[in-house]
Amino acid sequence: MFYLLATILLNVVLSAIFKVFPKYKIDALQAIVVNYCVCVVTGSLFIGRFPYQPVAFHQSWFPWSLLMGVGFISIFNLLAYCTREDGITTSIIANKLSLVIPVVFAVVLFGERLGIAKIAGIVLAFPAVYFTSRVREDNGKVPNFFWPVLLFVGSGLLDTLMNYVQHNHLSDPGQQALYAIFCFSTAGTIGVLLLTVLVLTKRIKLAARNIVAGICVGIPNYFSIYFLIRALNSNYLQSSAAIPVINIGILVASALTAFLLFREKMNGLRIIGLVLAVIAILMIAMGDGIK
Repeated sequence: MFYLLATILLNVVLSAIFKVFPKYKIDALQAIVVNYCVCVVTGSLFIGRFPYQPVAFHQSWFPWSLLMGVGFISIFNLLAYCTREDGITTSIIANKLSLVIPVVFAVVLFGERLGIAKIAGIVLAFPAVYFTSRVREDNGKVPNFFWPVLLFVGSGLLDTLMNYVQHNHLSDPGQQALYAIFCFSTAGTIGVLLLTVLVLTKRIKLAARNIVAGICVGIPNYFSIYFLIRALNSNYLQSSAAIPVINIGILVASALTAFLLFREKMNGLRIIGLVLAVIAILMIAMGDGIK
């Protein structure tokens, strides 16, 4: 239970930090790259040793850490963009309703049960994403729902990969912590190379405030991934139920945070989408008891 609650809390913190980026003129790319470097340092301090030992490169999970690192930096930048452009609630719902993808894969790959309620919840998830991504802004402009949909698909595939790797290669807690470090190392390396090119071509300038923002993101980000792996590996719930439970917690808590702290409007379409999202995730989470 602890790992579930910790994962939810840390993800809400990350979303809230992204939301204030524009206010302080934070360059999301710079902050995200710094964040990955901080994740590596945080993970190394957490395990209490230098992580890059030769034996680590021969672990069965090592190739997967490279692939997941690429996914991390791609999805993280997309999440930051969607949060800034479409609001915290829309981006979180698009991100977290992507649970339908790992749920389906959990059934196919691991033989987990898929009842009527889970199927209905998966179907209901799609209109929920649509309604929340079609909220009109104050100027009457309708946000482009291509980006929330892309976030939906990308997040779902990344969660599926995470579930697959922990299911087949990460039974030991020490390896789970080490795996997270290598994922962040890959993402950080890509980010540093990209930033170097942008700085050398004078397309961006480095700023101290972006470093501070990256530090604020990096510490909770490392533990959000580590606790997610622990939650999926704990056998407290099947992954086809654990992922929905985590996502509904993030969804509801993020919506409340957006409304209470950032005064995001909850107009008709957004309320409908939020209600459908909650119903969809509850049906998936409780589906094991309905046949």
